[in-house]
Amino acid sequence: MPKGPDKNTKNKALHTKLLKRKNSKIQEEKKEKALRLKALVTKINQKKSSDDLKK
Repeated sequence: MPKGPDKNTKNKALHTKLLKRKNSKIQEEKKEKALRLKALVTKINQKKSSDDLKK
């Protein structure tokens, strides 16, 4: 058996859990931002096309 203190796997598991939660939150925010931008772009394109038809 190796000498020395036991490894603290409880804190490591908690840290991993928190990091996964943080990364998933960041990914979700990126997806939401992309959807908002996509909606905004389509809205602007529709507005441009309707303005072109009026001219």
